[in-house]
Amino acid sequence: MLGRMDAQTQSFLTQAATFTALLTDPGDWEAASPCEQWTAADVVAHLVETERGTLESRGVLLPEPELTSDPGQAWSAHLDVLRDVLADETLTTASYEGMFGATTLADTLAEFYRFDLIVHGWDIGRAWGRPPRLTDAELDTVEALIDKTGPMLYSEGVCASPILTPDGADRQTRVLGRLGRES
Repeated sequence: MLGRMDAQTQSFLTQAATFTALLTDPGDWEAASPCEQWTAADVVAHLVETERGTLESRGVLLPEPELTSDPGQAWSAHLDVLRDVLADETLTTASYEGMFGATTLADTLAEFYRFDLIVHGWDIGRAWGRPPRLTDAELDTVEALIDKTGPMLYSEGVCASPILTPDGADRQTRVLGRLGRES
């Protein structure tokens, strides 16, 4: 049976596999995403850069990212490095002071970066004209982080202000509306 932290890390890696699957049949990398002034390629670069930044802030020495013009290949190379790093349970379970208090890398991955993969996976799918249908578990993850983050979520450069959704809208439409996204 997996320990709590192993389960946290695995939940992130499972979501990363879903995100990776989305990238295996790419659309136009230069297509505009729902993220203001970002293309689909920019969204992938954001994910790689922020995840690397978090690891580096925890003292992890990472190899230089592979130079490639294919964002899907860049993501896959990043994920390969990340899997190796996450095998170190001492690293993933070490406590540090995060934005909301004491946390671990495993918790940060399972909460924030899993959220990021879900939302930005939807953004990329939308840019390509095929937004994914989010599962109830994914929507639970997104809603939990929205609630935890509160008004900070709507800070400059994070998420757009919430938008009104039609009466009777489905759950995905309502959740995405809380993130300033129209489904």
